Amino acid sequence: MSEPSVLYEDKGGYAVITLNRPDKLNSFNEEMHRALYEALERAEADDTCRAIVLTGNGKGFCAGQDLGDRMQAGADAPPPDLSRTIEQLYNPLVRKLRALEMPVICAVNGVAAGAGANIALACDIVLASRSAKFIQAFSKIGLVPDSGGTYFLPRLIGSARARALALLATPITAEQAQEWGLIWQIFDAEAVKEEACSMAAELATGPTYGYALIKEALNASETNTLDEQLDLERDLQQKAGYSPDYKEGVSAFMEKRKPQFSGKKP
Repeated sequence: MSEPSVLYEDKGGYAVITLNRPDKLNSFNEEMHRALYEALERAEADDTCRAIVLTGNGKGFCAGQDLGDRMQAGADAPPPDLSRTIEQLYNPLVRKLRALEMPVICAVNGVAAGAGANIALACDIVLASRSAKFIQAFSKIGLVPDSGGTYFLPRLIGSARARALALLATPITAEQAQEWGLIWQIFDAEAVKEEACSMAAELATGPTYGYALIKEALNASETNTLDEQLDLERDLQQKAGYSPDYKEGVSAFMEKRKPQFSGKKP
């Protein structure tokens, strides 16, 4: 019996989801797509799960699409309709990652190329090993960055760098990615998953409902005007003020003790 393409570990408060096709640098085929989406849904449905770590097994995080899974049947066969793959598999995955009402930490343990790089960028916090590389590999085979690449890159690193990376497909190191603001922090290879889990464990004891509202506000800020964002902040703060965690946070502050957040919605 073959190994599952995605591993799920319940860590008691948070989940570790691991891409598990190491012989293919964890590149996506349809089965791994569906397994990853199901793992995210499993975490979302678990009331005790309050954070997620996403990482890869082996030497790489994710090399993007497994091109062998999208080969034309023969020389005379019509070209594949790649829009179906995007619409049915990649877009739902990116939307799910952005919509989850809990923090998602990506531990990039090696190469993150093509869609693999952009799925990492769809997470809330990205940590990387010093050996990691980020590559917008699409132009090397005549394609356009997908999985949110043309959305995330200019917002994270600016138009000039985004255009150069997309057109030239130049690999950038973890150090460059951190310096440019593409990712949060870098660690030695043996420590990156441990650091991600430590961060997830800390977040799992935090005000989860408040985190969800923060994510909602930041997602909306990408397209809102200042007036729209000010109004949204007002409305979200009203919701946060009604939450048990706000009451607990204030009580703990006044009593000079560590808060015991439940993460529950009002």
